Formats: sequence, structure tokens, C-alpha cells
Amino acid sequence: MNSREKVWKVLNRESDEMVMWTGHPNDKTIPIFAEAWGIEPTREAIFQYLKDDCRWISADRSYKHPNGDPAFNPAWNKPRETLSAGGCFSDVESLEELEAYPWPNPDYLDFTEVYEEIEKFQDKMVFTGMWSPFFHLATDFFGMENYFIKLYEAPEIVLEVTKRIVDFYVEANDRFFAGLGDRADVMFFGNDFGTQLDLFLSPEKFREFIMPSFRRLIAVGKKYGKKVMLHSCGSIYRIIPDLIEAGVDILHPIQAQAKGMSAAELAQYKDRLSFIGGIDAQTFFVNATPEEIKTEVKRVKSLLGPGLVVSPSHEEILPNVPAANVLAMAQAAHGE
Repeated sequence: MNSREKVWKVLNRESDEMVMWTGHPNDKTIPIFAEAWGIEPTREAIFQYLKDDCRWISADRSYKHPNGDPAFNPAWNKPRETLSAGGCFSDVESLEELEAYPWPNPDYLDFTEVYEEIEKFQDKMVFTGMWSPFFHLATDFFGMENYFIKLYEAPEIVLEVTKRIVDFYVEANDRFFAGLGDRADVMFFGNDFGTQLDLFLSPEKFREFIMPSFRRLIAVGKKYGKKVMLHSCGSIYRIIPDLIEAGVDILHPIQAQAKGMSAAELAQYKDRLSFIGGIDAQTFFVNATPEEIKTEVKRVKSLLGPGLVVSPSHEEILPNVPAANVLAMAQAAHGE
């Protein structure tokens, strides 16, 4: 079997095969690893060296506005230098005021380049689709603190902004997967909903303001027969049953040190959910020895398997992670 076939069986919890995803080494990490292993300084060379079973090919670059504008610009006509600073909707008081914003046009999407790249990796498990970070965009449009206030003071405006963002991503993903066919198996999108200790907003507010959008996006993946893989960093254990009920098949990246997110605690869901991640990247990956990494891979696999793709608890591998530890993870994941 090739990697795609092996990972598919693991995601279906039909096989205890050891498979892995390196994640997404940071641009500054690539030359460090390349020098350590004597390979070309490219991300793909790293994947090949580690015998990576997966590839993440996002469709976000497919938005081709004739003026080069991004799909969304939360700072539109307004200076914005920090996450807490107000975005262009920070002072909006009525739904009518939203009409002036240049909402993205799905007709500017061109998926040709993405399809061509996916074609190169038909033997790998490809995660793809529009990233669809509707929660982050909504908080940026208002300013993060202001967003949380408006959930109570102007919920109808927050819901309308969220709807318009998600309208675009639903249409974009629908067009993308309609043209993709069976060239990839997993719809991958992400929003970070957790801090180290808890959700950004209560489970009740999550269900009111976030879950309807999740359901709309998940429905697209299901329409085209794809497994749905959700990325969220942080502590999200309080709404995992909601995610499963909504149709999430795979949870990533399993931030091991966040409250309620250890492998032992998440094992209760392993009959209903597959996992990608779980090898702590906050401190363990940085400080452990290669032998300790191998032991941890086996431990996490024993708790979350068979539906586990071994991977770091954050896909962005930073330069402080020793190359030897990443290699040890890959070796353990492949039974070496």
C-alpha cells in the first residue's frame, strides 16, 4: 500500500499502521534541518527525507482579484497594527453599514495551480480546501476585545459579519471540491478556539455564534465524500462532543499541554474521532532526547490508536526544535 492508502485505513480506524505527518516546518527551520541532514533546503526535501505520509496543500492562494486585493481585509480604510486594535467594523452600529465593504467575489477564484500540485502527490494523503478562518477574521474585523463585547451588545451584527465571511468560504469550498474530484480525501480547515486553559468563549456562546458556521462548512466536505479535519489549537475539550455531532472526523493538532487535551483524556473519543498530532511541541519536542521522543510516540499511539497519525501538537515546527527529535518522531512513527 502507498501512504495514501495506509493513512486512509488509519483515519477509518481500520488499521493500527504507524503513519506520520511532519507538519509545516517554519521557513527559518528549513535550512537548519537541511544542514543537519545534508539535503536540499526545501520543505519538500524534508518531507521526503522523513518519509512523510501526508501533504497539506491549501487552496487559499486561489483568490485572484484583478487588483491583487486579498479576499478579506479587516483593516480596510482603517489603520490596524495589533490584534486588539479595532478593525473596519469596530464602530459599525447597523447592518446597512456593512454594505459598503468590498466583500470577496467567488468568481475571482482559480484553482488550477492547486489542482496541479495535488496531482503530484496522488500516493500521499493530501489535506486540502480553503482554510476558512471565519472566527479569526470576524475578531479582526471588530478587534478582538470589541468582538467579545459585541456578542452581547450587537449580536445581530456579529452574526451577519460571520455569515458573510462564511458565505464566501462555503461557495469557494463547494467550487473547489466540485472540481477536485477524487484527487484528495480530506477537507482541512481551521480556527483556533482555545487558550491554554479554556475556550475563548463559553460553550453556550460557541454553539450560538460558531457552530452554525461549522455545520455549513462541514456540509460541503460531506457533500463531496471527504473526511473533515478541523484544526484548533488550545483547550477545546468542552465542545469536542459538539464537533463530533456536527460531523468532524479528524481533530488536529491536539495541543497536549492545554487543559483537557492530553492523550489520556482524549482517548474517550477514539471510537468516534481520529487524531493528527499529540506529540507536545511546546516544551517536550524542544527539550527531550531522541529516545524520549520515540517512547512518547509509542505512548500516545497506545492511547489514541488505531486512528492516530503521529504529528507534533502544532504543525508550525519552529527553529528551537532539534532536527534529531523530528527525525526520531518519524523513525518511531515508521516503526524504526
